[in-house]
Amino acid sequence: MDGGAGIDGEGWLSGAERRPSPSQDHRPPGTNIDLLVIHNISLPPGDFSGDWIDDLFLDRLDPAAHPYFQAIAGLRVSAHLLIRRSGRLLQYVPFEQRAWHAGVSRFAGRERCNDFSIGIELEGTDEIPFTEAQYARLAECTRRILRRYPAITEDRIAGHAEIAPGRKTDPGPAFDWNRYRRSIRGEGRGIAPELPLD
Repeated sequence: MDGGAGIDGEGWLSGAERRPSPSQDHRPPGTNIDLLVIHNISLPPGDFSGDWIDDLFLDRLDPAAHPYFQAIAGLRVSAHLLIRRSGRLLQYVPFEQRAWHAGVSRFAGRERCNDFSIGIELEGTDEIPFTEAQYARLAECTRRILRRYPAITEDRIAGHAEIAPGRKTDPGPAFDWNRYRRSIRGEGRGIAPELPLD
């Protein structure tokens, strides 16, 4: 039972484009999913024109396609969800599985945040404002995740920078946390209470 969240028993979100990543594995037995982590990503940095993030998460990024990619060749990472600049929603790892998004990390005294968290990537950078469509999509996804996983409370939503200080900076100063938190509650401007995902 998904509690009306539109998330199936494996953790696939209805309406999201399914793109199963090889960079995932099982969570430790008995894990309670109780943390949501917000990230940003762009490949190459600051470029939103291609599908390189998709290639990275599907473990097929061609290092010869751009000089930057040579530095990350062989990197195996994934997120549960990616929200493109247009608001397009892709899911690479079902929520019940462990995505490889957090790296070395700690939250509230617990290490290995990948074990117990869900990771959402926003296509963007620390300094470029995110789009209206991204905020709307993120709010809708968050509300659905919180319905399905009630142990994730509002104070258990963190940026990558918070769980990996000194190592990561995302989602960065361009991300409007106040707007996001208001939108989770159905408050604020320009936030559709229920966006169609299909």
